[in-house]
Amino acid sequence: MTSSLAQDPTQYPVLRNLQFSPIKQGEDQLIVLWDPSGLSQEKLVLPLNFFFIVQHFDGEHSVQDIGALYLKRFGEFLLPSKVEQLVTDLDQKLFLEGPRAETARQQAQIDYRQRPVRPAVCAGRSYETDGAKLRKQIDGFFTSGEGPDFKPSEHQGQLIKGLVMPTYDLKQAGPVYAWGYKELQEAQQPDVYILIGTAHAGLANLFAVTDKSFETPLGVVPVDQPLVSHLKSMAPEFFEEDIAHQSEHAIEFQLPFLQTVISKPFTMVPILSSFSASSLLDPIVRGSVDGFLSALGDSILTSGKTVCVIAAGELAHIGLRYGDSAPPTDFSFHRSMQKDLEMLKQVEDLNPEGFAQYIQKEQDQRRISGFSPIYSLLRLIQAEKGHVLRYDRGIADQYNSTVTYASLAFF
Repeated sequence: MTSSLAQDPTQYPVLRNLQFSPIKQGEDQLIVLWDPSGLSQEKLVLPLNFFFIVQHFDGEHSVQDIGALYLKRFGEFLLPSKVEQLVTDLDQKLFLEGPRAETARQQAQIDYRQRPVRPAVCAGRSYETDGAKLRKQIDGFFTSGEGPDFKPSEHQGQLIKGLVMPTYDLKQAGPVYAWGYKELQEAQQPDVYILIGTAHAGLANLFAVTDKSFETPLGVVPVDQPLVSHLKSMAPEFFEEDIAHQSEHAIEFQLPFLQTVISKPFTMVPILSSFSASSLLDPIVRGSVDGFLSALGDSILTSGKTVCVIAAGELAHIGLRYGDSAPPTDFSFHRSMQKDLEMLKQVEDLNPEGFAQYIQKEQDQRRISGFSPIYSLLRLIQAEKGHVLRYDRGIADQYNSTVTYASLAFF
């Protein structure tokens, strides 16, 4: 990064880790930007030429550099004042790195840590806010045509060791969740649930643990404080980004199911993770991942409690929204599905390095966002075998951008 960035971020702006999606308004194709971390609640809709500009807000390109690239790409001059105004607008929306975003981040962390529990931020958007209606909604996922059949599980009464679950919107993927949680409902249920979810906004430290209990319309799911305290004493650095839990939905989406199907008091350990298969080739990343999983494994062992590890994450992301040059076709989707199922054989066989190598070989072209929680689960559990229960996909936008996901159980 250039030294100019530190001297004048208005001339070398840096866009924060935002998400974007193409949308259509009439004949126009536009791009909507938003902040998955929840630090900013704003959304910004940009025409394609302005999206071209903000794609170069990387700290390496000056406003002048961007003007030259714009001229080359669109054949017209870009007034510096136009870029400067865009920089000001993005900074006010907390979309840029800099003092304003850092101050907001620090205040948000103070506010989060002062709260007695982590509230249900997705209630009313992704699922019902009323407890009775939510129970009915969850029950509906089990009894729907896409939900699990009524035959008893072949693993009924066995101690369940792990689950892989989606993080996709419950209204669409609810029945796929139900396939996994039916296995839990009929199993011998453990004392503690280690919930490892995808941090969709990314993490500097690869893992983020919080010691806060989570509230849902069905009540409070308590954190296992002794286990979490032991983990904190061994690996305190992985508690620094606890604010990542504030807006992340991956763990929250699991809780109404747990509260519905578990028949005895239970506790949880909420963890977010964010690292790619290719990043494990970096010795520093590998060392950090190994260190955290070792500390977590030791904390589980020291607790003396039975645990189930739940990995909450999705599989492939294909289409314009995720960086492909064209929308998926039926052929490209079915090809991706075949690769998903091949890849999941490594997961069923409890082969974490084989799972990582499969994605590395593909160069993660299909963007397996649930890699880090699923890999962590495979490193932690001691089970005989995993089983794919259900596989499906969700359509994420008007251009058929597609997300795939599955539920698996381990005994």
